[in-house]
Amino acid sequence: MLRALALLLLALSAAVPAVAGQANPDPRRPEWKQLYERPEDVPFPSTDGYSDEKAALGRMLFFDPILSGNGIKSCASCHNPSLSWGDGLARSLGAGEKPMPTRAPTLIDIAWIPVLGWDGRFPDLESVPFDGPITSPTIMDRSEKDLVAILRANPGYRHAFAEAFGERPISRATISEALATFERGIVAEEAPFDRWIGGDDRAISDEAKHGFDLFNGKAGCAECHKGWNFTDGAFYDIGTATGEDIGRGRLFRNSTKLQYAFKVPTLRDIARRAPYMHDGSEATLEDVVELYNRGGIERPSRSELIKPLGLSGEDKAALVAFLKTLTGAPAALSLPRLPR
Repeated sequence: MLRALALLLLALSAAVPAVAGQANPDPRRPEWKQLYERPEDVPFPSTDGYSDEKAALGRMLFFDPILSGNGIKSCASCHNPSLSWGDGLARSLGAGEKPMPTRAPTLIDIAWIPVLGWDGRFPDLESVPFDGPITSPTIMDRSEKDLVAILRANPGYRHAFAEAFGERPISRATISEALATFERGIVAEEAPFDRWIGGDDRAISDEAKHGFDLFNGKAGCAECHKGWNFTDGAFYDIGTATGEDIGRGRLFRNSTKLQYAFKVPTLRDIARRAPYMHDGSEATLEDVVELYNRGGIERPSRSELIKPLGLSGEDKAALVAFLKTLTGAPAALSLPRLPR
């Protein structure tokens, strides 16, 4: 009787399909996992080193609408910590609440990004405020001269700048350095994926583990979304963008490969950052996976990495399950995690 019951249970278990990721994991998985260990320290340049005073001042400036010409918009209007340091819109709203050509990129893990902006026009964080949003008539529309004068006339800001910079005056340079110092402390919270990489095998599902194998293997996502912060910081035409916005091609008109090339964004906190792509054209992660599965428009600028993937429905679901493991707890509204 017991033998018959055991044979029945064995037969039933054989009839149940193996859970994706549990059976036949890719033999390269242990090697791949070693590529995703997060660094412990945030990098700060020698020309703009970290201090508590500078970070606190940068935080004050970041959330203060005094930086905009109409006194309404702040940096946080487009980079809201409760929206994963973006704004949740397909196209960000600029001056006069008019839609801009692209969506606001997240600031998560921005300290590790070598050049910034969807088209890479900013060589570092210090160059962004005045070469970009603050003085742009279509975004914050505040002149450098007016902003410096207003801050110098404010006793609270005079004290905060003196604490952060000593004898250095309130200027374009010190405003930019303070903002950059604060922003470099915007670091992704620990996600289930990080706990799995750290040795907790139950931190993510077997389906997500299968998705990890696909991400690094058949789907080829890790060719561009590589490493612990899931971006190589480069620019590619994935064969989807059309129209007048040609991305990095605006800066390099003679480069065939940079036409319609846009920055590879981090995938950290991705489950909370819909819609997706530089223009918010894809509503869900499922849409993004299907976009890559189809491959893009065949044209000279399209990256050689882009091609139809031939993923099954199970594969696509596993990739989405994996991507969702990259999202940690919601960001705190206090100072971000800063160097120890």
